[in-house]
Amino acid sequence: MKTKLRIGLPAAGLFALLFVLSGCDKKTDATAAPAPPPEVGVVEVQAQPVQLTTELSGRTSAHLIAEVRPQVSGIIQQRLFTEGSDVKAGAVLYRIDPATYQAAYDSAKAALSKAEANLMPYRLKEERYRDLVKINAVSQQDYDDVIASLGQAEADIEGAKAAVQSARINLDYTCVKAPISGRIGRSAVTTGALVTASQADPLATIQQLDPVYVDVTQSTSELLRLKRNLASGLVTNAESQQAAVKLILEDGTPYPHSGTMKFSEVTVNQSTGSVTLRTLFPNPDLLLLPGMFVSAVVEEGVNELGIMVPQRGVSRDTSGNATALVVGADDKVEPRTLKVARAIGDQWLVSEGLQPGDRLIVEGLQRARPGATVKPVPFDEGSGMVAVAPRAAVAKK
Repeated sequence: MKTKLRIGLPAAGLFALLFVLSGCDKKTDATAAPAPPPEVGVVEVQAQPVQLTTELSGRTSAHLIAEVRPQVSGIIQQRLFTEGSDVKAGAVLYRIDPATYQAAYDSAKAALSKAEANLMPYRLKEERYRDLVKINAVSQQDYDDVIASLGQAEADIEGAKAAVQSARINLDYTCVKAPISGRIGRSAVTTGALVTASQADPLATIQQLDPVYVDVTQSTSELLRLKRNLASGLVTNAESQQAAVKLILEDGTPYPHSGTMKFSEVTVNQSTGSVTLRTLFPNPDLLLLPGMFVSAVVEEGVNELGIMVPQRGVSRDTSGNATALVVGADDKVEPRTLKVARAIGDQWLVSEGLQPGDRLIVEGLQRARPGATVKPVPFDEGSGMVAVAPRAAVAKK
């Protein structure tokens, strides 16, 4: 009996101890604080003026191009320029053998002198016959013949003068001159080469490189979109003929000078479905050369109430639609379907789905669920950090 009592007392004490510990656990669970809502970084959506631009690819071309061709035939006696140098309009580039043209000019002058000498007898004869016909000393027919001969002599003089002028022009053409100022390329002929008047192959090509044209292409869909935006008032101050244009070179560096839009083609290229826009850029340092591939950034206009949001706050659903999460009333998460117009830098230009004052979640998206309550904290876009408020210490009981 005593032995059984000794065994039962430790067992009873063990059960009592477990009961007490169980009661303590229940008390601790009952007094534990609920989990706080997750913190998310938000940015407040604001409307602001947004400069709209379009980047278009294109190529450069010379402002003026002149192909130098001879206007008379002959042998090149001399080349008077350095290939790749700058030449002035009117400068002599080539000299063609002028011997035959000098002889033709001298012959024409001699023919003119002869015609002028033949005129004098007819003029004196006409003066004498004029008085004689009045007294019937000569017949009227003789006087008419003298007048006709005088007119013929005067016409011969005019023809001789024209021949002299033509011969002088041909003689002058033996000096092949630069039609425009610019930079001349390589020479296609050398001294001693035979050239012909108005030949198909040019002797050299002169290009004026300051300023320079940049021809870019724009699709008709983009052109129609811009016109609709202008008509609806979404875009303002877009003067297509005076729009400023910036240039990006082949290596990605910006061109230091801005250009202006000159005109747009009125015909659509049927093979590409695009129109050509011509822009004009100053080129004082001759950095742009004809045929270079460049990108032109054309200013379309200004969206006065544009909504720009960080791209990190916008995602795509399975259908490809742009979606975002915003913090609505009572700090509850609300899903939104957006319509984005274009990307500008690291931001989206949103045309539908957001309003000024909305709080867009850009940080902590994995902790935000539609309908859940969150704690919005301003997001610093410059540092990419969330400004988290310090939590109050929980006193342990």
